[in-house]
Amino acid sequence: MIARLAGKLVEAGADGAIVDVQGVGYQVQASARTLDALGPVGGDVVILTELQVREDGWTLFGFGSAGEREAFRQLTSVQGVGGRVALAILSVLDPAELAAAVSRGDKAMVSRANGVGPKLAQRIVNELAGKLGSPALAGSLGSPPQRGGAAADALSALANLGFKPAEASAAVAAATDELGVEASLDALVRLALRKAAK
Repeated sequence: MIARLAGKLVEAGADGAIVDVQGVGYQVQASARTLDALGPVGGDVVILTELQVREDGWTLFGFGSAGEREAFRQLTSVQGVGGRVALAILSVLDPAELAAAVSRGDKAMVSRANGVGPKLAQRIVNELAGKLGSPALAGSLGSPPQRGGAAADALSALANLGFKPAEASAAVAAATDELGVEASLDALVRLALRKAAK
């Protein structure tokens, strides 16, 4: 199972990217939200991933946060929602917005995504009710680190120290909120470690 990639962004398109990890290029499908957060081609990136194995091939999906990956897993558990449709939904709604829409039974919000009609939107709302957690919790895990940079490096540092992706993502997000996006890598890692240890 491939759970995470850390490497150089080689190429980015409308629906995916290629990440070079020590000479091996991984093609990753991702939401528009995650692709926007990756930063420029040639930069260092850390992407959480989910590998789907089907008869006709293997597809690697990428996410900017643990919350987005968990929302993707829940969405693809719904009959009729494949990986591409789940990414289309996550391009329109972040995990907190999706959790809020499901908790309100707001199928119109879900059907804003390409490829999601009213019937499928209703099925998603019905089947995911109570499964996405609170919108506030989804929001705390739902925001990818800002455009590479210190936040992405801090996320990588915590992952290398053995923290789970969800813990690392939440700690770095909390540290970034407190210190601001201009914080240095050293300051972010120190504060994120303190927050993760609580």
